[in-house]
Amino acid sequence: MSEVKRDYKIGYGRPPRGRPFQKGQSGNPRGPRRKDLSSLLTAALNEPAYATIDGKRRKITKRQAIITQMVNESASANLRATKMLFDMMKEVEQKVGAAAPPEPAKLSAPDREVVELFIARLRRQIAAEAAEAVAAAATAEQTG
Repeated sequence: MSEVKRDYKIGYGRPPRGRPFQKGQSGNPRGPRRKDLSSLLTAALNEPAYATIDGKRRKITKRQAIITQMVNESASANLRATKMLFDMMKEVEQKVGAAAPPEPAKLSAPDREVVELFIARLRRQIAAEAAEAVAAAATAEQTG
C-alpha cells in the first residue's frame, strides 16, 4: 500500500478524517445502556408535576405530590392511607437510624457497686499520674 501524506496525526482522540469507523461497523456496537427498575422508578418520581396548593398552581415533583396526597388522606381519617404512612415512616426511620434506641437496662446494686469501684480506681490512677508529672517537672527545674 502506498503511504499517503497527511497534515494531521491519527491516534488516541484523533480519528482519521473522512471515515472514523470501518465500513459496515456501528459507532456504538454494544447499543444503548439498559436501565434497571430502581433508576427508572427514581427518574419517574423526580419528574415535575403541577399541583394546586392553597389556590396557587405550583410545580413540584411527583414524589412530593404522592407524599402530600398520602398525608392529606391520612389526616382526613382514611385508615388505609394512615397505615401506609405509618409503615413508610417506620421504614424511613430504620434506614436513617432515627428510631429511638431502646432504653438501657437499669444496673442492679452489685453492678452499680462494681462500676463505682472502677471509677474510684481510675480517679486514683489519674491523680497519681498527675502527681508524678508534677514531681518530674519540679525535678527537671531543679536540675536544669
